[in-house]
Amino acid sequence: MSNRYQQTFTALPEHIDANGHVNNAVWVRWMEDLATAHWFADADPAHVEAYAWVVTRHEIDYRGNVTEGAQVTGLTEIREGPKGARFDRYFTFTDAAGKVLVRAKTSWAMVARDSFRVMRVPAEVAAPFAPEGGWES
Repeated sequence: MSNRYQQTFTALPEHIDANGHVNNAVWVRWMEDLATAHWFADADPAHVEAYAWVVTRHEIDYRGNVTEGAQVTGLTEIREGPKGARFDRYFTFTDAAGKVLVRAKTSWAMVARDSFRVMRVPAEVAAPFAPEGGWES
């Protein structure tokens, strides 16, 4: 369990746009895939069954790009505890040389799966995603 999670992505032909590089929508999809993988890897299975997450906001800085066949490493971090129903996730995507290509901050709201109502994040749901030493005040 950790507030950080990392995964590698490969730019496939279907990810490439008319400009010859990974389309911006693909970067957003990779963020969602990375956040979801982190949730499934570190959350209590009972929480995965009871709750889901929806994006409420994206802030993305594109600083570079890659072409077909390139691999990128995506890292997501949860730096602060939840604020009501919301958690902020930070993303960094780097190329094989370690150059930062994309940085983003996304806000996610927790919903109950049975009603899809937004709800406050319980402490026990947030706990597996706290950094070592707990949340900063």
